[in-house]
Amino acid sequence: MLCSFRVPSSDAVVHLQPNSGPELVLSEDEKSDTEDQEETELGVMEDQRSVILHLISQLKLGMDLTKVVLPTFILEKRSLLEMYADFLAHPDLLLAVAAGATPQDRVIGFVEYYLTAFHEGRKGALAKKPYNPIIGETFHCSWEVPKDKVKARRTALPAPAGHEHPMADDSSKNYKLRFVAEQVSHHPPISCFYCECKEKRLCVNTHVWTKSKFMGMSVGVSMIGEGVLRLLEHGEEYVFTLPSAYARSILTLPWVELGGKVSITCAKTGYSATVIFHTKPFYGGKVHRVTAEVKHNPTNTIVCKAHGEWNGTLEFTYNNGETKVIDTTTLPVYPKKIRPLEKQGPMESSQQLFCIEF
Repeated sequence: MLCSFRVPSSDAVVHLQPNSGPELVLSEDEKSDTEDQEETELGVMEDQRSVILHLISQLKLGMDLTKVVLPTFILEKRSLLEMYADFLAHPDLLLAVAAGATPQDRVIGFVEYYLTAFHEGRKGALAKKPYNPIIGETFHCSWEVPKDKVKARRTALPAPAGHEHPMADDSSKNYKLRFVAEQVSHHPPISCFYCECKEKRLCVNTHVWTKSKFMGMSVGVSMIGEGVLRLLEHGEEYVFTLPSAYARSILTLPWVELGGKVSITCAKTGYSATVIFHTKPFYGGKVHRVTAEVKHNPTNTIVCKAHGEWNGTLEFTYNNGETKVIDTTTLPVYPKKIRPLEKQGPMESSQQLFCIEF
């Protein structure tokens, strides 16, 4: 089990690995991740199709795929732990949540971030599976976000007295968002990840059990668990769940869609959101549709509605009459900063992938 704490004298985290001494993770060792992990979208080749057909012939509908050995050609060049980090490809939107002037601004800001987070988690349209992390495996990275890019969402409503929290003067031009993930269980497969921005007094703590099952010509993966976004400056906690993922058309050109109803709730402020990822109907219909509704429960007031595509254009309508369109394909992507392979510990994801490839 990973244990971490901040070292006061430097921007570093100490991690205690099983059967080893403390490992010092220094952020100054991290460099921008320039590796191109875009997957080649050639579909399923003929020789590969025969392998998949043989594998399918041994499966039953609803069968748990946790212990099934999969051929390497359907695996991505990254660990599941790194995939979770890629959901934070727009860290400016996450950090902007803490800068909201009112609870309504902050919950809407988080919903806007949440809906834009999933498209970068996929490397291309081709459905491939990340490598399963081994127990005790970790992944570390960080992002540098220019402070002038973190802009709070503002509604037409004035902020109540005492709700403004100006930032202290800081000569640094960037916020640093740090991320660490660990595989804490193998059966069932459970991953945990934590990220924080010390300057914004914001952190996210999440645990996910990925439960997969065979569905005929599809594979379904339920992401069971929840995450908590904590805004320490405001004393608010936003508890959220995650959608299921489906790999469709596994014998031809596999593609991914998300499905299911998820929730975001803040007990302190009384705001909640319901997000529905719509799966494509068997006949007709659009793919990748998502709808959302943000509600102030004490007054039973809908303060925001959204609809569109989670990997395309999203349209938001607010109760003050304003609207906004976000095109996820044009949002700036901030590259992860990771340490070179030679400075990583033996249990880190890149080391595990290096051993597999070697």
